[in-house]
Amino acid sequence: MGSLAAALWAVLSPRTLLLGTIAFLLFADFLKRRRPKNYPPGPWSLPFFGNFFHVDFEKSHLDTQLVGAGEGAWRDLTLFCRTRDVPGTWVGGVKGQKEFVKKYGNLFSLELGNISAVLITGLPLIKEALIHMDQNFGSRPVTPIRERIFKKNGLIMSNGQVWKEQRRFTLTALRNFGLGKKSLEERMQEEAHHLTEAIKEENGQPFDPHFKINNAVSNIICSITFGKRFEYQDGQFQELLKLLDEAIHLEASKTCQLYNIFPWIMKLLPGPHQTLFSHWQKLKLFVSHIIEKHRRDWNPAETRDFIDAYLKEMSKHTDNPTSSFHEENLICSALDLFFAGTETTSTTLRWALLYMALYPEIQEKVQAEIDRVIGQGQQPSTAARESMPYTNAVIHEVQRMGNIIPLNVPREVTVDSTFAGYQLPKGTMILTNLTALHRDPTEWATPDTFNPEHFLENGQFKKREAFMPFSIGKRACLGEQLARSELFIFFTSLVQKFTFRPPDNEKLSLKFRMGVTISPVSHRLCAVPRV
Repeated sequence: MGSLAAALWAVLSPRTLLLGTIAFLLFADFLKRRRPKNYPPGPWSLPFFGNFFHVDFEKSHLDTQLVGAGEGAWRDLTLFCRTRDVPGTWVGGVKGQKEFVKKYGNLFSLELGNISAVLITGLPLIKEALIHMDQNFGSRPVTPIRERIFKKNGLIMSNGQVWKEQRRFTLTALRNFGLGKKSLEERMQEEAHHLTEAIKEENGQPFDPHFKINNAVSNIICSITFGKRFEYQDGQFQELLKLLDEAIHLEASKTCQLYNIFPWIMKLLPGPHQTLFSHWQKLKLFVSHIIEKHRRDWNPAETRDFIDAYLKEMSKHTDNPTSSFHEENLICSALDLFFAGTETTSTTLRWALLYMALYPEIQEKVQAEIDRVIGQGQQPSTAARESMPYTNAVIHEVQRMGNIIPLNVPREVTVDSTFAGYQLPKGTMILTNLTALHRDPTEWATPDTFNPEHFLENGQFKKREAFMPFSIGKRACLGEQLARSELFIFFTSLVQKFTFRPPDNEKLSLKFRMGVTISPVSHRLCAVPRV
């Protein structure tokens, strides 16, 4: 055998071996990418990389007009795979998107590295996918980045029985700790007061509202999850918020997306992906330390917060090795709540204040309604929301225009399925095009203009079916009710006390930063106290 191996090595040159290896890998990739005959059409893709080079990681999804499958102009969309609830997988504007939609229609396929995906456009198909096909499209895809950070734990990216158990438990815990009750609303009002006091200290001078808003919003979910709030001067907590913010931004980088294609290579190389993993590890350690503190003074008869409730649930399953209630799931679920309860609402509020500074006439109308309904002395409450249709409409329009989760949280096909006449194999990623939906000229009178009238009819607030920043179906955002209350109380409290305007000699813009969510670029505002 040794002689035979030596003879073969003598015959085969290094070049022959290299070419043979490449040919084998190309053939293996071809077999892996074989699709059913009636698979949705899509642009030509490269071996291994798929349509990776169609993704523009720097280009604004608002830069170019996109003619959708239907009438009118839609904005060019951005490839976002994770949302409001969870860190993103694929981000960036899609080169040639206008041509793709015109050529392939409301359902077309993309190869995102080794992930096969379909992009769904239009309200009828989105509803069909997220509601009527919920049984077949109910899972989340777990990419190599997600696998490394969370494995299959937590609330957002878990699947099957684990997801059902964790979601059911979390919804019960949220209700037990005040969701939908006056006690939690009072905490929001108290935190809104702390925030207005912190902004008042700026004395109307230019300041960056980013981390003040992050801290205030985060304190609501922290009070539920960890049983405490954090002062705005708490250096350690500010550092954690910055770690979270940077991780959200890093995950959109091209290097991090390459990790999803070539994890076995990228894990050996330095780069932003290693910083991303380091940041998430520090965030997990932060949660672990809080859990350890809870354990030291834990009293099963007195449940203080989500962690206490989870520890109590874990104690019921100590003899069940297959239970989903274990330490790692507690860490990941608590971190999911921390992330989702901090990032999305605070980013929306930052967009809201920016729009108020850019549209002073709209800000004046909001303030006039506030003065008329609750005045300057009364704290805003959700009970006043029905009497404040214009303010409510402005908040909804901020969500529509801010469009912070362009392609929703992704779904995954759980069994081979037929959808819109096409065959979708198990494992196909489902992306729903919320960007086009929120800018569809057949749904919105002025789709590309900030216009609160989109949500008003005869002076009353009007719900819109084509508005779904929290998604729809069984896997819609579980914190929707909390987020809606926070947005109303924080926004109304801020505009009640201040007039937001651009600093002198500084021009504000709607430029944004790519990341897990679309957030405004760093900017300063002046918060002028109202007399």
